[in-house]
Amino acid sequence: MRLLCWNVQSCRGMDGKVDPARVAAEAQRLAAPDVACFQEIDSDAILHAMPDYQSAWASGVDVPAAKGRYRFGNVVLSRYPVGRILRHSLPWPADPDVPSMPRVAVEAVVEAPFGLLRIVTTHLEYYSSAQRAVQVSHLVALHAEATGGQYSTSKEGPFKSFPRPASAILCGDFNMKPDDPLHERLVQAGFVDAWRALHPGKPHPATFAVHEQRPDETQYCCDYVYVTRDLAPRLRAMRVDAATQASDHQPVVVELA
Repeated sequence: MRLLCWNVQSCRGMDGKVDPARVAAEAQRLAAPDVACFQEIDSDAILHAMPDYQSAWASGVDVPAAKGRYRFGNVVLSRYPVGRILRHSLPWPADPDVPSMPRVAVEAVVEAPFGLLRIVTTHLEYYSSAQRAVQVSHLVALHAEATGGQYSTSKEGPFKSFPRPASAILCGDFNMKPDDPLHERLVQAGFVDAWRALHPGKPHPATFAVHEQRPDETQYCCDYVYVTRDLAPRLRAMRVDAATQASDHQPVVVELA
């Protein structure tokens, strides 16, 4: 199984051009992914550009716009069959000193070759460290919820049971650096940082601000793929493509077997 995780900045490249078809082509060139997790999606154009995939899309921002509504969120695309889809609003506590926006995590159960697993992708708050902290805590609580079990019934209708496996991949733009205590919070909750598992002792490669000069920060890693401990032995490879300029973030590719 090959997974691509990429913050695509509304499909806007470093040249300023918005081109969902280019992003889709880059995704196929870089990984030909079985599962693709994109953050910063503001239209369904990327879904149309990748028609061979089932989709699960969740928008945190949903507000009136000049034409219709403006939505901004994350999507999971899968070549594998998709079961239950859940869309989780993340906490957005008051923090009036900095800009912020509502954030979400989208969860899709996929039938991977080695069994069912949950794919969860998210994009945490950039400016507010307080909001980001409670959002990480909420992701931890969601994992505990998923592993806690629910009443089972085969009765048709909204109460019908569908699998929600404990095995999971959690990925996205977490807007935190590798030495952030929030990273360790996720590890303590039962997740394994795929990069550290495959490249022990090596620093995370930069995934943000690689192709632009920012006066307030240098390039660093803020895009991660975590797996539950049972999936860690299945990790085979992980890389960050540093060359593409189809977004202001670099795509992350992980392989499991």
